[in-house]
Amino acid sequence: MLKNSDKIFTNLYGEYDWHLKGAQKRGDWDNTSSLIKKGPDWIIQEVTASCLRGRGGAGFSTGRKWGFMPKDDGVTARYLIINADESEPGTCKDRDILRNEPHKLIEGALLSAFAIGSHVGYIYIRGEFFREAERLEVAIAEAYEAGLLGKNAAKSGWNFDLYVHRGAGAYICGEETALLESLEGRKGMPRLKPPFPALIGLYGCPTIINNVETIAVIPAILKRGAAWFAGIGTPENTGTKIYCLSGHVNTPCNVEEAMGIPLKELIEKYGGGVRRGWNNLLAVIPGGASFPLLPKDICETVLMDFTSLAQAKSGLGTAGVIVMDKSTDIVRAIARLSKFYMHESCGQCTPCREGTGWMWRMLIRLADGIGSVKDIDLLEKVTYEIEGHTICAFGDAAAWPVQGLIRHFRPELERRLSIGKVA
Repeated sequence: MLKNSDKIFTNLYGEYDWHLKGAQKRGDWDNTSSLIKKGPDWIIQEVTASCLRGRGGAGFSTGRKWGFMPKDDGVTARYLIINADESEPGTCKDRDILRNEPHKLIEGALLSAFAIGSHVGYIYIRGEFFREAERLEVAIAEAYEAGLLGKNAAKSGWNFDLYVHRGAGAYICGEETALLESLEGRKGMPRLKPPFPALIGLYGCPTIINNVETIAVIPAILKRGAAWFAGIGTPENTGTKIYCLSGHVNTPCNVEEAMGIPLKELIEKYGGGVRRGWNNLLAVIPGGASFPLLPKDICETVLMDFTSLAQAKSGLGTAGVIVMDKSTDIVRAIARLSKFYMHESCGQCTPCREGTGWMWRMLIRLADGIGSVKDIDLLEKVTYEIEGHTICAFGDAAAWPVQGLIRHFRPELERRLSIGKVA
């Protein structure tokens, strides 16, 4: 269990003043200039030593990612992009940071930008986050007025300007290179990699793209020390994490806890338990809708971190925990997710463009008991033809929920088919 003294997000629920003065009372913008004066190498070393892994889904080492930036030539612009395009079903952690802790994010942006040598940053925010964008704009204006942004930001000697860019509501723009395309004024479609954004990103310049939660924890790591952050959680899965609990729990919520908390404890303690008790649990999607579900027997013991969930053939992702009790029609639930991915595919890659729709149609047939056991095998085969064969990870995201369904609930699919034959 995470100690209250170790919590980073002290206003996650919006109980206190989110404006600059309120944020400063809670420790935001405290000695920011002194941290910057320690130099970019020190900041990157601390972030690397903390073992912070990106909170946007992939879980890549933040310090290592920053280290990919080429040496500053003093001429080429360098950019920091904060990905606030939170569109993963079941995930709403960044929304609460934007609503209630905007200055923590802005301070993190300044420190991160200095570390990578950037004088300009953009927060790319999901189009539907209208009020959150408004609040972010107000917080940025407060920071400018107080001298915390702009020339000689926070009296550090570093110039840094931060802008908010509103997206149009496309899920694909959460993929970092599609985000760049959108930010440059084009249709949000992923780019081929390599080259990676750290070398050739926004406007062809070196660019670092990080998730909102990742950037928002940077000030706490630098102020409290890398060892403190690394001492929380499990090996290779350090620090705190905001988990989103939704679905068939008694008290849906967002909660900050230590990485590696048991899934059952997370649901029982913070979600108020599964509706009508733990024995009524059918399955849980642990990392947002794009990850494979886990049945009740695995949920009994699995830990909520990148390593443990990968071993269970799922993933932590964004930590969007979707709980489904036995009232759930599990086949139609996954079919509904497949429809979402069919709708959101950018259409650039044939396996994704054609495969997402095909999977949805096949799942609807199976849910209705139409077809044969061979269709289940064919569906599984097609998911592996999509996974790993597209420019970005969208194809994987569309395939994994279907793979999880077949892996753990094949008997239910076969039962539907047997009923369909009788009918």
